[in-house]
Amino acid sequence: MISRKILLIISLLFSFGFAASAQQDSIPLNTLIQKTAKFQSSYPIEKVYLHLDKPYYAVGDTIWFKAYVTVEKHQPSGLSGVVYVDVINSQDSVMENLRLPVKNGFANGNITLTSETYKQGPYRIRAYTNWMRNFDADYFYDHTINVGNAIDNQVNTFISYKSSAKKGTVKVDADILYKDPTNAPYANKKVSWQLVRNGDAITKGSGRTDDKGHLLVDIPENESATITSSSLVTAIDMGERKSVTNSFSLRGAVTAYDVQFFPESGQLTNGIRSKIAFKAINSKGLGTDVKGTVTDDQGTVMASFTSAHLGMGVFVLTPESGKTYTANVIFANGSTSTYKLPRVQAMGINLAVFSPDADNLTVKISANELFLQRKQNKSFYLVGQSGGVIYYAAQTVLQNAAYTANIPKNKFPTGIVQFTLFSSGGYALCERIAFVQHNDQLNLALRPDKPSYTTRQNVRIAVSAKNSTAPVEGSFSVAVLDDTSVPTNEDSESTILSNLLLTSDLKGYIEKPNYYFNKPDQEKQDNLDILMLTQGYRRFSYEDILADKNPPIFIAPEQGIEVSGILRTTTGLPVGKGSIRLLIPDRNFSAETVTDLSGNFKFSNVVVMDTSKITLSARNNVNGKNMVISVNGELYQKLTRNPNQPDEIVNIDSAMRPYLDNSRRQYQNSRVLKEVVVKSTKFEKKPSHNDFGTFAGLPGQADHEISGDQLKDCPLLINCLSTMAFGLTYVDNNFYITRDYNAGKKVPVQIYVGSMPVDVNFLTSMTGAEVASVEIFLKDGVSGLNRMNQTNGVLIINKKVIKKEKITLAQLQALIPKQNVVNFAIQGYRKSKEFYMPKYDVTKQGALGVDLRNTIYWNPKVITDKNGVASFSFFNSDARGTYRVIIEGLDAEGDLGRQVMHIQVK
Repeated sequence: MISRKILLIISLLFSFGFAASAQQDSIPLNTLIQKTAKFQSSYPIEKVYLHLDKPYYAVGDTIWFKAYVTVEKHQPSGLSGVVYVDVINSQDSVMENLRLPVKNGFANGNITLTSETYKQGPYRIRAYTNWMRNFDADYFYDHTINVGNAIDNQVNTFISYKSSAKKGTVKVDADILYKDPTNAPYANKKVSWQLVRNGDAITKGSGRTDDKGHLLVDIPENESATITSSSLVTAIDMGERKSVTNSFSLRGAVTAYDVQFFPESGQLTNGIRSKIAFKAINSKGLGTDVKGTVTDDQGTVMASFTSAHLGMGVFVLTPESGKTYTANVIFANGSTSTYKLPRVQAMGINLAVFSPDADNLTVKISANELFLQRKQNKSFYLVGQSGGVIYYAAQTVLQNAAYTANIPKNKFPTGIVQFTLFSSGGYALCERIAFVQHNDQLNLALRPDKPSYTTRQNVRIAVSAKNSTAPVEGSFSVAVLDDTSVPTNEDSESTILSNLLLTSDLKGYIEKPNYYFNKPDQEKQDNLDILMLTQGYRRFSYEDILADKNPPIFIAPEQGIEVSGILRTTTGLPVGKGSIRLLIPDRNFSAETVTDLSGNFKFSNVVVMDTSKITLSARNNVNGKNMVISVNGELYQKLTRNPNQPDEIVNIDSAMRPYLDNSRRQYQNSRVLKEVVVKSTKFEKKPSHNDFGTFAGLPGQADHEISGDQLKDCPLLINCLSTMAFGLTYVDNNFYITRDYNAGKKVPVQIYVGSMPVDVNFLTSMTGAEVASVEIFLKDGVSGLNRMNQTNGVLIINKKVIKKEKITLAQLQALIPKQNVVNFAIQGYRKSKEFYMPKYDVTKQGALGVDLRNTIYWNPKVITDKNGVASFSFFNSDARGTYRVIIEGLDAEGDLGRQVMHIQVK
């Protein structure tokens, strides 16, 4: 496929109105094309997109999703056979890590938001393959969801802020409204509060709510950076020695704005009329409307501007060398600010892109007089690439100040196109990204069998998938939502179109990404072009490609789970041609392999579920009792800051009220009162750090504790601790205190099993069933453990007490681990549940209680046949109104499709 593209590209050279050059170039254009094609074929771009059943959730819900793993032009990927899905909380701790098998580019799974693990707040869902981990994590699938809690929440809150600046510091006042689940205010309640940053209280205070449930918190003056990186933690007194704690991020508490200016092609050049895009954001990172003027250093107004969409806009300026330009900005609240525009270059060449009509792009190259004088008769290259593949290339000799080329859009696929102007030496002079939006999405049609329905009635929907008029075989996922309980802003959604075509190729936050694909028109296309002017595209570097500087590959594409290691003698020498046997007892599976001359062994495509254990044995070798098996550890993806923080909701109780009200009714309807039998109990002392003199100086109570019940089903302790150790971050086979790690202090936590200090590798041999509790100390008190071990923080694993019994010598020998036999658990594939679909008999509608589902139906495996046809059916709930039916997917050629339909339920 790549070779055909190269031939097509070369055939296009010199055909777009550029003059041919007869001179010898230092780097021929063909070399640039061939090296880029070689790079693309050696380092294909793989992407992951998750179709989630809903835009937000509540504690107790299940997240249903389908993973689309694509390569090149969005074809289903055969490169990777495994996809990873992480759930990360707002403290940048991994809550869950799923490993799913990928078949023909697709996988499906689910995540249960249990009340023991999940609390109300924002979470990230991140997805990637091992191959993607070789490259920038900014291109992973990374989506923010907000989770409410209607079951355990006794207190609903709404917070608003007022701020004012005072001589380098900021003063913030917070107004918090407290209400009960019935929307009645908590009046005259005592509330204590503290300002917390990196786990430490900066200041504290207390107050009482008024008769309408409001509490005014007067936060003392402090530096803006301190305030915005802190949280306001409150505890409202509920009586009977009970209180409810709420935490509010102050990231958006300070009223502040920022405006950035982006000259087209990257620079302002003397005498060249240029477009300048701008982007204005507030302290939450969201776009804010602005208007203003641009003046030169004499105060003359040179341009005026007004934002067009989400704080973004564009204006035109012809800059002059030696002058400075200032933007005078007026924000929506009436405040003003000034910003210096980038410095004007005395000599340069610019690249501009226009879209004069639906079928063509116009590329204009403009050189100023000084550049023309110095570079006249020099060769230049113009290259247009999308997804790492060059679709357009031309060269010219610089003879005039301006060149224009009209390029048919049909030469590029739908998506981002990067135009780069090169010198003949291969140096990139300027770049511009544009978006080509063809009307080439799959034509998906949903045809319900009736014009409207009643509650609990069976709905049958036929699916038709066509590429233009030709039927296609494709793989799709379908979600049906109750519009009343799950109101949705379609512009803000992450869809298969907005992700694979836009956000997966851009760094940074994109606000309301589906706006550009939801019923697109000329205005949205114009705003999309402004977005292209304000965002960066850096999938790869031409400079590195031309220098044959390839990215380091430290993880190969993963087709399945691998178990590998090395076999040595007890003296440390590798054992070549040694026999290794692998056993998975609960699957009644076994396999054998032979080590290479260096003692290395590997088992490929091992099917291990998340609760399975593995046994490796070298007993069958001659002198096998003197052999030692070492197993290679697994790599874990590093954590990065949330790129989509602006999508986090502070006031979840109000923003998600319809959904949470319905969730509360579901819970109340499903509760069954059970008989309670009170029996006398005998207090049993639990193992703790107080049992060991080593920990005498530690605080009496740990900062965080994980109970044995939470870990009882954990097959591999290290995997579970890496996600459940609250306050700690697990990176590079070490635990760190999260607040210190984020502040740049990368000193690991000391781990103990009982009173024995161990490293992380020791935990790979332990299961959760062995653990009575885990205690986490963020400070070591007066114990001196941090100083003694050169560590920061203490993690203590208390093992369950084994009842002492007399055993025989044979039983004792059986307990002693054998070095030539290794028992361990690895992260297996997560078992996927089936979405529950009730089946109703319309003659017995009242037999099963009230049905309040908000996800009415979920199906990740809707497959159209060779005629492009499929169908699915489901039963409605008891909710009346409109249901939203969403179908997304793609065919084998990478053609994408999405369709939304509404049905009426009366």
